[in-house]
Amino acid sequence: MKIYNTYTKRKEDFKPINPPNVTMYMCGPTVYNFFHIGNARSFVMADVARRYLEFKGFIVKFIMNITDVDDNIIKKSNSEKKSTMEISGFYTDAFLEDIGKLKIKAASVYPKATSHIPEMIEVIKELERKNFAYNVDGNVFYDVSKFSNYGMLSGKNIKDLESGSRVDINEEKRNPLDFALWKKAKEGEPSWDSPWGKGRPGWHIECSAMSTKHLGKSIDIHAGGNDLIFPHHENEIAQSEACFEQQFVKYWMHFGFLNIQNEKMSKSLGNFFTAREVLEKYPAEAIRFFFAQTNYGGPLNFSDELLNSAQKGYEKILNLAEKIESEINLNTKSDVIPDFDEKKYYADFERVMDDDFNSPQAIAVIFDFIRAANKIISENNNIDSIFYRRLKKFLKDTAEDVLGIIYFDDMNKQINNNLENELIELLISIREFSKKDKNFILADKIRDELSKIGITLQDSKAGTTFKKIITN
Repeated sequence: MKIYNTYTKRKEDFKPINPPNVTMYMCGPTVYNFFHIGNARSFVMADVARRYLEFKGFIVKFIMNITDVDDNIIKKSNSEKKSTMEISGFYTDAFLEDIGKLKIKAASVYPKATSHIPEMIEVIKELERKNFAYNVDGNVFYDVSKFSNYGMLSGKNIKDLESGSRVDINEEKRNPLDFALWKKAKEGEPSWDSPWGKGRPGWHIECSAMSTKHLGKSIDIHAGGNDLIFPHHENEIAQSEACFEQQFVKYWMHFGFLNIQNEKMSKSLGNFFTAREVLEKYPAEAIRFFFAQTNYGGPLNFSDELLNSAQKGYEKILNLAEKIESEINLNTKSDVIPDFDEKKYYADFERVMDDDFNSPQAIAVIFDFIRAANKIISENNNIDSIFYRRLKKFLKDTAEDVLGIIYFDDMNKQINNNLENELIELLISIREFSKKDKNFILADKIRDELSKIGITLQDSKAGTTFKKIITN
């Protein structure tokens, strides 16, 4: 199995530090707004990578941090006249709700920055002791010139870097590239006690402190969007390796940018979409299918046309899955058990996913499987249900458990819900007939019995409707 390592700029054999355990850290959201569809791509594709590692038999401890103290959060709290805790709390809940809707597996831990201030202070104190950090009147900065490998991840030459849009200009710094580890408290901002006075942590230090606490000083995989390579991940390396004097991350994994109609997503261009908005128009499975059609590291163009096309592809898988469930429910016993080698498709699926999580080719393997299965189904009658159980297992192992683009349990719930609704409508029609036949005892009996199981009937001139008060 190979993974492209941003640090070495090549694919490398994946050999975790402590097999079969894998430690994986994903940069999570800054919770001051709903996350956008570009973030969703990173979160989903990190989820696919994590799922595939588990498919391979690894035991993955997956951490996704939540930045709940930040300039943007403070700005939002001031504009809405709410506390930073109210803002971060609301959007943390929204984030967890939306990634759940996207079928992203829950992280082992979602550490919050504000819950790890002591750990951050300890890292900063150690950096100061080792002369990698300096204090200027309560503001503590990291001295980039002291770290010889600075720029290795991004491929930037420290001598060529100048103060610009990606680097804060601050006259207190010795060098424009130096970055804040601790920020002196300002009026009306949240702050904590520290050896340098009241203040709050810089953005970069939180990931070093939280990954170390929950995963150890050296971790297997650190993932995030391409936009985080510099300066955020570059600074994480500088902090962590200077502090702990060992390799911070073995494999760096980065996700490509998402463009909207071939343009960079921007609020000023009016092409900014949150994941929540897109989920109102498309099922999560279709969105995940859309993301998985392109290699995680490359750019991806986003449009309704492309998403509609992805939904049609997802529906082809869904059609076979529904056929499978229908036939399994029939439980047909027959001598007709077609010769079908699903092992070939397992091998093909694993071969392409072993090549740096090649999800586009994995989808191609699944469609080859679907074509072969549909051909056999069309050419045979009265097939034994054991054949369909084998088809289901392959789709469950690959399309569901790894890619997350189909869910048999959800499909069964929908089928059962549709059947339940049809039965309720049938009872309503019998009740209407009973009322016309002046059999009010039966009509009332139907209404009362439905009420007992949480279904209320509402009569009007337009007819009778029902409402489910209790759902299972």
